[in-house]
Amino acid sequence: MLTLIQGAEVFAPTALGVVDVLIGGKKIIAIDPNIQLQSNLAVDVIDGHGHILTPGFVDSLVHITGGGGEAGFASRTPEMNLTDATLAGITTVIAALGTDSSSRTLSNLVAKAKGLKEHGLNVYCHTGSYHLPAKTLTGSITDDILYIEEFIGVGEVAISDRRSSQPTVQQLAELAAQSKVAGMLSGKKGIISIHVGPAPSHLALLHQVSEQTDVALSQFYPTHMGRSQQLLAAGIAFCRQGGTIDFTTSTTAYDLAHGEIPAAQAVAYCLAQGVAPERLTMSSDGHASLPIFDEDFNLIGLEVGKEASLLRSFQEAVFTHNISIEHALMTITSNPANLLGLKKGSINVNADADLLLMDARTLTPHSVWSNGILMVEHGHAKVKGTFED
Repeated sequence: MLTLIQGAEVFAPTALGVVDVLIGGKKIIAIDPNIQLQSNLAVDVIDGHGHILTPGFVDSLVHITGGGGEAGFASRTPEMNLTDATLAGITTVIAALGTDSSSRTLSNLVAKAKGLKEHGLNVYCHTGSYHLPAKTLTGSITDDILYIEEFIGVGEVAISDRRSSQPTVQQLAELAAQSKVAGMLSGKKGIISIHVGPAPSHLALLHQVSEQTDVALSQFYPTHMGRSQQLLAAGIAFCRQGGTIDFTTSTTAYDLAHGEIPAAQAVAYCLAQGVAPERLTMSSDGHASLPIFDEDFNLIGLEVGKEASLLRSFQEAVFTHNISIEHALMTITSNPANLLGLKKGSINVNADADLLLMDARTLTPHSVWSNGILMVEHGHAKVKGTFED
C-alpha cells in the first residue's frame, strides 16, 4: 500500500512549505510540491489541506513498565499502553527504570519494549536505573549496549536527590566511560540519562566529572531541569558548555506552587536567554510516579506522569509562549533523536515513515503513522495494544 498525503504544510521540523509526501512500506519515498502517480497499485490518498505534517514525536523518557513504589507496593504505577503514546502523536519512546529496580526489572523493560515494537511503535531503552553500581542484564554495561538492540545508553541515574545512591565522581566517570566505549563498538551514542533532583548541588557532580576526567559534559543528558529557577540557570550554563538539557512536561499543581517551571515556559526562557534551540528538549516522564512531599521530605501523595503532556506542552509553547512551530517541534523530534543517535525525528526521503498530521489551527492530532503503519486516524486509535479495550 502506498499512502499519498497531499497539500499539508510540512515541518521536517524545518519548514518545507506545502508539499506532498509519499509513503511506501516503512519509508518516506518522495517529497514534492505535486506528486503525480500513474499506477495500478493501491494508493491511499489523504487530503492534508488545513493541516500540518510533522515527524512523529520522540519522547526521550517514558517508564513503559510503570514506576513509583515510594509509598509501598500499592503505589506502583501501571504500565504504559500503546495508545497512551500514539494518540498523543508519539511514535518513538525511550524507556527507563527509575527509583525501583528491584520489583521493576530490566528484563521486563526489554520484554515490554519488544511487545510495543510488535504493534509498530519505535522503542529504545536505557540499561541501569537510579542507582550505582548499575544493574544490567548481561552483567556488563558494555555488553548490554553492545548486544541488546533496544539498549542505547544508561539511565536514568539520579543525582542531587535523596533517593539517589549518592554517586561519586569516580563512579559516574567509570559508568560514562563504559557506556561511551559500548556506544563506539555498537554504533550507538551511549548517552547517560541523568535524573536531577531538587538538592542545591544541581549539576555540580557532572561538572566535577568533566573537570577531573576525560569524560565530556555532552555525555550526560540531564532531565527535570525545570524544578526551580536556580536549576534552570545551572542548565543554561550547562548548555553554553556544550550540553543539552531536558524539561519534564508531566508536573503537578504542588510542584508548580513550589517553584517548578512548566516545560514550555522553561524552553521559552532559555531561547530568550540566547540558548541554541538545538540544546533543548522536552519529555513526558510518562507513567512515572510524581511524588508530593512535605517540608521534611515525607511522602504525602502521588500522581502519575502522562505521555499526553508532551503534546500539551508543544501546543502551549506555540500558542502561549509564541515559540515557532519549528523550534517547538525540535524539542520533541530532531533534538532528542540526534542527541541519542536515533534515525528518527525528521521528514526526508528514505527516512522512516513516522509522521503526525495535525489540524493547523489547533495542533490536535488527526492521523499518526509509525513505521508506515496508520496508528491513529481522525483522532481515534486504529491500532491498540493486545489487552486495550
